[in-house]
Amino acid sequence: MLQPDSHAIRMRIAAAAGTLLMLGAIGLALRCASPARASCSISTLFGDEPQLDVPYVTTRPETIALMLEMAGVGPDDHVIDLGTGDGRILIAAARDRGARGLGVDIDPVMIRRAQANARRAGVADRVSFEVRDLFETPLGEADVVTMYLLPQVNLRLRPRLLAELKPGSRVVSHAWDMGDWEPDEVRRAGGAVVYLWRIPDRAAP
Repeated sequence: MLQPDSHAIRMRIAAAAGTLLMLGAIGLALRCASPARASCSISTLFGDEPQLDVPYVTTRPETIALMLEMAGVGPDDHVIDLGTGDGRILIAAARDRGARGLGVDIDPVMIRRAQANARRAGVADRVSFEVRDLFETPLGEADVVTMYLLPQVNLRLRPRLLAELKPGSRVVSHAWDMGDWEPDEVRRAGGAVVYLWRIPDRAAP
């Protein structure tokens, strides 16, 4: 009876493992292509940190303009942009409305891009960008919080927004609401929906 060749067996096992790995990577890419995914980094497959909570999707200029208009952003405002990506929302707040602020993102590549974009826009003296977990970012200094995240991320942030922001501070979200926290205003720019909330007085129910 012929004995199986051990080298051939090892080669077949390696090939099978490579195929499984490739299929897993393809599946990850397909999941990350959906804006409904909350985790879209290679760590989803391998378990390594850091893990991105929100995939980067650009916000159109008309949507940004509506967000800033609804929040009434002005020169006296400090804006915190959570999940800032390439910084376009915060840069527009500084360039078009004279605001100052901070943008945070867990992705260092996007933060470097945001910093370069701020320099090109001439607002690097008014805004800063940091690699930071948005769930660990202090919010108390913000007059306005802007975000384009995901429903479950909004809900995780909601208790901190209500607890840390000053009464009267504004929260504006592209695309996603805050569950049963009713927005003060909902408007559309093209096909995009924008939600606005004002932080109530602490004595308010």
